[in-house]
Amino acid sequence: MATGLSIRPAVPTDYDAIAGVVDDWWGRPVLRAIPRLFLDHFAGTSLVAEHRGQLAGFLIGFFAPEESLCAYIHFVGVHPNRRGTGLARELYGRFGAAARAHGCTVIRAITSPGNAGSVAFHRALGFVVDGPIADYNGPGRDMITFELRLGQ
Repeated sequence: MATGLSIRPAVPTDYDAIAGVVDDWWGRPVLRAIPRLFLDHFAGTSLVAEHRGQLAGFLIGFFAPEESLCAYIHFVGVHPNRRGTGLARELYGRFGAAARAHGCTVIRAITSPGNAGSVAFHRALGFVVDGPIADYNGPGRDMITFELRLGQ
């Protein structure tokens, strides 16, 4: 990792820093996809990357309470200047290690059909890509699904 870069478990108060940058990082409104409840209830399974005290990236994920062998990555963000540095891969790796330690055997995630970068990234990590699945998130809201089987 780059000098001055650290990754730690998230805390609920990280929400304000994340909320303050995600729309800029994406270049469009995406904050509504990250309600505060994710860090209020799943901070311990989420991660924050900082570079010299500034937010460099984050992963919001959890171990599915209704499906004990499944971990789910809800949202990942990397500062535009840090994309392509391996930070997202590192966040996924750390989350995967925690999921395995928790007894999970699979990680799942989704993205919109137009997010070719996300599809390519997940394929490169070994995720099985399926879809688009029609009406996955309601009428007219098709999604691509990702699934990675974890070696135990």
